[in-house]
Amino acid sequence: MEILYEDNHIIAVNKQVSGIVQGDKTGDEPLSEKIKGYIKKKYDKPGAVFLGVTHRLDRPVSGALLFARTSKALTRLNKMFLEKEIEKTYWVIVKEKPEKESDTITHYIVRNQQKNKSFAYDKEVKNSKKASLSYELIASSDHYHLLEVDLHTGRHHQIRCQLAKIGCPIKGDLKYGFSRSNPDGGISLHARKISFIHPVKKERVEIVANTPKDSLWDYFSNAVF
Repeated sequence: MEILYEDNHIIAVNKQVSGIVQGDKTGDEPLSEKIKGYIKKKYDKPGAVFLGVTHRLDRPVSGALLFARTSKALTRLNKMFLEKEIEKTYWVIVKEKPEKESDTITHYIVRNQQKNKSFAYDKEVKNSKKASLSYELIASSDHYHLLEVDLHTGRHHQIRCQLAKIGCPIKGDLKYGFSRSNPDGGISLHARKISFIHPVKKERVEIVANTPKDSLWDYFSNAVF
């Protein structure tokens, strides 16, 4: 488990592909419980360890994930997420180059819970929610392209759904139209950075998560830097 940031109030980790944030029907050990165990052992804490989940990443997604270590921090972070005071930046690998190298795209998304899938529409439809994101093409290889994405809203599968809608499904994302899966079963969507004002210290915090270890991610990481 890669710890990206840690103090008395918050802790951030680099979630790996296939990890789950909270317990689900699979019965797999969630990341939240692993972090509780880490805190309990490191600080020799008696009794139950408090850990608040502030946001989530889909199981096939990797990257920076922020938790609260106190109820005060959890309350403040929840408010900050709600009021969009926390900036989240994602890196995405796609095969098809977008028509525009940078753009802000807006759709209306309907979530189908039975299929665990969202559908994007150009105009408002029944039960839809407005979804907006900005992207920029920041690197290209012979066959793939790296986009940096900033979310303006937080809808179900929003990046996956919106990029598929403009003809750029994420590498490995069979659910949203990519042709084949990735070897690790994940998709090439990575929560690269979280930026915010610390809920207690009131200092600027920027948390950056290294990309997964594979040749294509390594190529793009080197290309950007």
